[in-house]
Amino acid sequence: MLEIVSSIRQLAKDLQVSVITTKRVYEELEKEKLIDSVVGKGSFVSGANQDFIRERRMKQLEEKMLEVIRESRELGMSSQDVIHHLTLLVEEE
Repeated sequence: MLEIVSSIRQLAKDLQVSVITTKRVYEELEKEKLIDSVVGKGSFVSGANQDFIRERRMKQLEEKMLEVIRESRELGMSSQDVIHHLTLLVEEE
């Protein structure tokens, strides 16, 4: 398990938000089964909802891709140019 943070108070302090707000966020994350909290040990990323996590990451990736498309249009690149450039980057990786 990947530990998120051991102290709600410390996170609230780091983010400069109230402890109550931070606690509510943790409760919502637990309700969504995204984290598991263990008293005295901290909160951990849950492995129970991998499909949901993957879906969220895919949505973030799509947003980044849309940004690339918009910028490529501003540069006057064709769809084929973008695909070709992406293919070159994938091959370099």
